[in-house]
Amino acid sequence: MNIGFIPFTLIDLVDIILVAYLLFMLYRVTKGTNTPYIIIGIIVLYIVWIIVKAMNMVLFASLIGKLISLGVLALVILFQPEIRKFLQIIGSQRAHFRIIGRLVPRKQTSIESLKPLVSACIDMSNDKTGALIVCAREDMLKSIIENGIRVDAKITSSLVKNIFFKNAPLHDGAMIISDGRITAAKCILPVTQSPVPKSYGTRHRAAIGLSEVSDAVVLVVSEETGGISIAKHGVITRDIAKKDLMRVLLESVETK
Repeated sequence: MNIGFIPFTLIDLVDIILVAYLLFMLYRVTKGTNTPYIIIGIIVLYIVWIIVKAMNMVLFASLIGKLISLGVLALVILFQPEIRKFLQIIGSQRAHFRIIGRLVPRKQTSIESLKPLVSACIDMSNDKTGALIVCAREDMLKSIIENGIRVDAKITSSLVKNIFFKNAPLHDGAMIISDGRITAAKCILPVTQSPVPKSYGTRHRAAIGLSEVSDAVVLVVSEETGGISIAKHGVITRDIAKKDLMRVLLESVETK
């Protein structure tokens, strides 16, 4: 008997990559929660259903089939936040699938454009003035900008500090920087649903939340400690030394 080999085509490779990518996105959403155990339980139940169906155990297979049908509806309701977050992550990855090149190239980040921002953050850190600053990259953050107040101004250290001054009308919320300009202020960011230390305040949770669903780099200045943090891809680096802030920020903005 001849055993033939199934040809491995380019379509098969693409199929494997897409499934792996979706599983990775699902892992990012559910990391640190009990959701993976529930998913494993569902997979085991599905495998049992296939086995009993193949063995013609009609009654048992019908019972498990009903449980799976009801379970899908229950999961949609139970994991609504995780599903929404998963879809947001998938949507925010659109830049990964663009054809090389852009019809309208965006301005490149330079040290000169970041100097006033870094200077303002250092001053606010010394004064323990809380701040939340979003550096937009490929994702334009249109919905985030629309829920704030349009500014459209040149980045200057004085303007950044004035916006986050405690009694200023725009200090509450996040500032959005896009294409080398202050685009908006007083913007509301999505707060992470991932488990984080209790010491993390609302600004740090919001910084992580936005970085989980977009490619933005988010700066945080703590009002309590004056510590400076940077969030990117759902990971936050805290208590960055002032002398290293320019280097760390530039590397974060320029790298994928």
